[in-house]
Amino acid sequence: MATDLPATLDQQELVARFANDYRLGEADVVREIERRVCGCDYGGTSWTTRDEARRLGELLGLAPGVRLLEIGAGSGWPGLYLATTTGCEIVQTDLPFDGLKIAAARAATDGLAETSRVAVADGAALPFAAGCFDAIVHSDVLCCLAPKLAVLKECRRALRRGAKMVFTVIFISPGLSPGDRARAIASGPPVIDTALGYPEMLHAAGWEITTRAELTAEYRASLSRLIGLEQSHEAELRDLRGPAGYAEKLGRRQRALAAVEQGLIRREMFAVV
Repeated sequence: MATDLPATLDQQELVARFANDYRLGEADVVREIERRVCGCDYGGTSWTTRDEARRLGELLGLAPGVRLLEIGAGSGWPGLYLATTTGCEIVQTDLPFDGLKIAAARAATDGLAETSRVAVADGAALPFAAGCFDAIVHSDVLCCLAPKLAVLKECRRALRRGAKMVFTVIFISPGLSPGDRARAIASGPPVIDTALGYPEMLHAAGWEITTRAELTAEYRASLSRLIGLEQSHEAELRDLRGPAGYAEKLGRRQRALAAVEQGLIRREMFAVV
């Protein structure tokens, strides 16, 4: 996440919401649902599945000695998985410290203490020298922050020349009527609205797209599976989140699923150099 959110959103409230999600994500019931939806148990908030994470690593060419930067890392998924499976070094950044604390603890448990670091950092103002990373990854992060173009430019600056960034993102389908666009904005991630499409933004930030893959069907399947599992674990999740928290989150999931099924929202993976 990053600063300069639209006036309709409160930055501190959004950071607090994600921080709370990361704390609650440590509960056994949440981890079990995560395993059944995404095939992982990091307490993450992205929609990246294990198969998608493997593809991220392949597209990035990760291996021992490669220095990977993860933007919006949260509690460690999928960055720590990539570090574990490929042997790369990793620096994970985000604003909610709660998530990064969980990621650091998981890294130590997974034997990554010597090859992983965390840093509280704004994606639009990274505290790193130019060209100091060999690869960058982020999963469903740009749709949760406002200065998207600034983040893309910062990632370009932090990456060595000729290296690759791969990311997934949820976005509004192009060509919608004003009414449908408003419904998509209300149903999607916190900052899904964009003035430019992602290809145009990437071009403006100095990136060239090498791979673009559609993930909407997978996103729809994950949403549907998650809703079913959360409903079947309603009692446990009501105890964890409170009745209002449970109803609010379930309602958001259901609105998002309806928007995807109606063609208002899509999800894709981009690889850029």
